[in-house]
Amino acid sequence: MTVAVAQPDLTERRRRISVDEYHRMIEAGILGEDQHVQLVDGMLVAVTSQGRAHARVIQRLTRLLVRAVGDDMEVLPQLPLTLPDDSEPEPDLAVVRAEDAQSREEHPRTALLVVEVAGDSLRLDRGSKAALYARAGIPEYWIVNLAESTIEVHREPEAAAASYRLRTVVPSGQDLASASVPGLTIEVGALFR
Repeated sequence: MTVAVAQPDLTERRRRISVDEYHRMIEAGILGEDQHVQLVDGMLVAVTSQGRAHARVIQRLTRLLVRAVGDDMEVLPQLPLTLPDDSEPEPDLAVVRAEDAQSREEHPRTALLVVEVAGDSLRLDRGSKAALYARAGIPEYWIVNLAESTIEVHREPEAAAASYRLRTVVPSGQDLASASVPGLTIEVGALFR
């Protein structure tokens, strides 16, 4: 005779955490720098280590962004953004106003442009992170799609709908001009060579 054992519903056991709780976990040593987690919508999300293609695109984009922005902006490679309520992602790159990056106590709370380089993380970047950045009012969000050698451009956030009104895909061989960072234009194909 086989007896069916009820499986616990793990969705009922989830507990969202706040940014303050997340910071306390880091300070207490519960979460270390080598654990590769980010706080997205109150949940700890494990992120995979970077492969060489991912790292190379970040290097190239960092150089291009730093050269393009003026003294009134800062380029933040893989550093936290503290977003409303319960999120502190670490996008691969973010361009913020210089005054938003000056605090010694807090991470920036907004950005002009956020860039995620996506291999294995494509689903997360298109889903939860796109919704998060739209809710936070980030005016422009790029997903560098490693598999397709394209950049998915998201613009015109609708905070209430947690989505962007405009989404375009810029293929290799075309230039991409930022709508939120004046003077920033990149040749998409140059990122993948």
